[in-house]
Amino acid sequence: MNESDTALAGGSVSPSGVSHAGRLATQLDVVRSDVARRVLAVLRLATGFIFVWAFLDKTFGLGYSTPAERAWVNGGTPSQGFLLGDAVVGPLKPFFASIASPASDVLFMIAMLAIGVAVTLGIGLRVSAVVGSFVLLAMWLAEWPIGMGTGSTNPIVNYHVIYALSLTVIAVLHAGDTWGAGLPWKRLALVRQARWLI
Repeated sequence: MNESDTALAGGSVSPSGVSHAGRLATQLDVVRSDVARRVLAVLRLATGFIFVWAFLDKTFGLGYSTPAERAWVNGGTPSQGFLLGDAVVGPLKPFFASIASPASDVLFMIAMLAIGVAVTLGIGLRVSAVVGSFVLLAMWLAEWPIGMGTGSTNPIVNYHVIYALSLTVIAVLHAGDTWGAGLPWKRLALVRQARWLI
């Protein structure tokens, strides 16, 4: 940590993420343990990679959840394939089918890439947590794990919920400050003015 990092650290923090000294809060304000900060950094990198990988696999058909012939670059439809497929069940199936379109493909892929890159870099974590949690909630609702015979291993807490909680923890605990670009990001004039960009 250098002098400017040290100058950003210390003091108590308000719920809005501003220290009582009037500066933007940092991870050192809320997480005192070096080990805990490193564990949070690993969680952030792993979570970011989940979103980056989803983008790459759906774009290029790397053969994991998306075969090459269904890749976006080969004319595949990433969100439409999901929204119109058998994975979408439950009472909201007609709604999700109605929003399936080329626009939903573009929006979904932009969200996957933007969330993945931002979380991996440790910037824009608040926006990433909100947008990512919204996308994950929509996917949870689409798969409707509530009820027997849905194929879900848990009717309420599945991987969508865990990913959304991870995004929230990463944002609230400023996990971008360790092994990420969170501290330099917070020094930008735009971010200091528009704190929701933290």
